[in-house]
Parts: sequence; C-alpha cells; structure tokens
Amino acid sequence: MIFLELFLIFLKLGAFTFGGGAAMMPFLEDEVVGRGWLTTEQFVDFVAISESTPGPFAVNIATYIGSIKGVEFAGAMGFASEVLWGIIGAACATFGLVLPSFVIILIIAKFYDKFKESRLVAGAMTGLKPVSIGLIAAAVLSIGQVVLFPSGFAWSEFLSYNFITSLVLFGAMFVLCIKKLHPILIVVISGVAGVGFGFLEKLLIK
Repeated sequence: MIFLELFLIFLKLGAFTFGGGAAMMPFLEDEVVGRGWLTTEQFVDFVAISESTPGPFAVNIATYIGSIKGVEFAGAMGFASEVLWGIIGAACATFGLVLPSFVIILIIAKFYDKFKESRLVAGAMTGLKPVSIGLIAAAVLSIGQVVLFPSGFAWSEFLSYNFITSLVLFGAMFVLCIKKLHPILIVVISGVAGVGFGFLEKLLIK
C-alpha cells in the first residue's frame, strides 16, 4: 500500500538523517528517484520550491512529495495507472518524517543534563558534525550537476544559456549572502531574476 510505503520511507529518513534537511537530500533523491516517482530534474524543482516556501525544508519536501502523482501497477499484465496521493499521502510522508525527531528530542530533553558531560556523547557529536557536512556537500554536487550540466559534462555546456545564467545567479546570490542580505530578500530576488532569465531565453530562442 502506497501510504504505508510513504510513511515507512520518510520514517527511515527522519530516523537516520543527521544535519538537517540539506543532509537528507542524497538519501531522499535515492529513494524517490530510484523508485521512479520523480525524475532528477523534477526532484531539483521540488528542492527549489521547498527551500523557497515558508517552514522547514524537510517538512516542506516531505509534504510535497507525499502529495504528488504516482504510478501504480495492477492486474496480471501490470497495467500502469496514474494516481494522486493527495492529502493522505502528504500526511503519511510528513508524519513519518517528524515522528523520529519528535520522540528522540523528547528523550534527549529528559536525559541530556545527565549525559552532556559524557565523553561518549561528546565523541558522537564530534563524529556526526563532519558527516553532516559531507552529506550536504554530496547534495550540492548532485543538484549542481543537474542544474549546471543537465545533458552531462561537455565543453558545449559551458557556453550554454542554462550554464551561464545559473552561474550568474549563483554568483550574485553568493555575493548577497556574503553581504548578509536577509535570506527572504535573497529568495525573492533570485525568484524574480529566474523569471526574467526565463523570458529572456524565450526571446532569444525566437
């Protein structure tokens, strides 16, 4: 049953992902793209939308993926039919994701004062920090490849409109981050700039 599958997948992600929503992306991509629920390009679009909307990224993308259209196979011949998981699917995915964190945080809050000076706890935290950074870096590389090199690595890609505009937007947003512009303004500016580049691309194609 798809709703139970959604719940269990996001329960696993919520239980074994450390470092926040960004660190989750490699595992999430493997689960949803590997099952054929989304293409890599659609997954990147989902990431962009989830990062740009209010609320925690992990919850946003779980809700979004849980509500998408999927394909179910039925009958001896395995005929495929498109289905909309909707609100129930979104609720199953989101609840599965947040349940482990909710339970674990309750346990930690109860016992942390007793164990915060423990060398084992300190060692675990020291080990988890670089792993989280590595997972985030892996997500950056994976998504960066799709955004900058959608057709694969080739010299022609470096001169493509998609590569140039993506590089310009990345550079501009990076500078704005260094200047400590408010994140909401950066999201709004990047969205407006993306729409502008999209219209410009259509004019150039014509």
